[in-house]
Amino acid sequence: MISKGGVTLIEVKNLTKRYGNHEAVKDLSFRIEEGKIYGLLGPNGAGKSTTMNMITGYIAATSGTVLINGHDILEEPEQAKKQIGYLPELPPLYQDMTVLEYLDFAADLKKVKPGEKKEMLEEIMALVQISDMKGRLIKNLSKGYKQRVGLAQALMGYPQILILDEPTVGLDPKQIIEIRDLIKGLGKNHTVILSSHILSEVSAICDEIMIIANGELVASDTPESLEKKMAGENTLDMVFAASDSEVKKMLEEIPEIQEMEIVPEEGETRAILHTASDVDIRKELFHACVRYNCPILQMSNHHASLEDIFLELTAPREPASQGKEKKSLFRKNKKQEQKQD
Repeated sequence: MISKGGVTLIEVKNLTKRYGNHEAVKDLSFRIEEGKIYGLLGPNGAGKSTTMNMITGYIAATSGTVLINGHDILEEPEQAKKQIGYLPELPPLYQDMTVLEYLDFAADLKKVKPGEKKEMLEEIMALVQISDMKGRLIKNLSKGYKQRVGLAQALMGYPQILILDEPTVGLDPKQIIEIRDLIKGLGKNHTVILSSHILSEVSAICDEIMIIANGELVASDTPESLEKKMAGENTLDMVFAASDSEVKKMLEEIPEIQEMEIVPEEGETRAILHTASDVDIRKELFHACVRYNCPILQMSNHHASLEDIFLELTAPREPASQGKEKKSLFRKNKKQEQKQD
């Protein structure tokens, strides 16, 4: 759960959604604080859109509660929904309306006061850069401009919270950059939640990341903190011109290696070595290789990236296969060995 002392705008408690025997969202709990851009990250089918639909009151939860600024989305829907601007993955656009006609209609739905409507329409169209398109039929707009019109309707009434479901899906690279920049700008005056399965998008835009897998919240923090937490160890991937028994004997003399996996390959041996994140054993490895006359053919150092974190946290939960056990002939954990001693 994210909590850094800010004002809580959304509180989700034990949210669950079932479709028959399938649980799309499982006992989800988190808080959204004022003034940040949040990324809801997960693979397709993880439950992102279902979660957003429940937060906005578009669909009802099987169990659990959603509070928007203290208002229950189901018990006080009008008060709660006033706080939210929502852009679904497929924007709800009326294709035979002009841009201005559609946004005027959206303003009426949001109960914008007649005396404020004209100025608000002009401000929002200028903000999302569609003023020149206001007289055009929506059906004649490009995908990028249709997305901007969808954002404009979400902004109507100036809600505190913007919820954007896959806001850049289907756009070309230039349009994606433009929409990302627009969202970053909106984050200065609004709290934004956007869902995506695109890692670079979330990393570029968001202050906080929530990763959902199989309907469950598996991580919640800043991109930087997630990388630090997951980088609990260094990993060296090496290939030696020696037999697996020679490599194992040599590596066992280096106490800083916490865990190693040795895989014999044709004419050489691969070793995957794990050490603490603040330990560098490359010099010691070099000297050991000289002593054992064990040439190094390849060495690469690996730290956890956001992509690694995403893949690890969203991977299917399966028991290790016997095939994998056979391939990894040697595996030791020196910490465990020391405890047993």
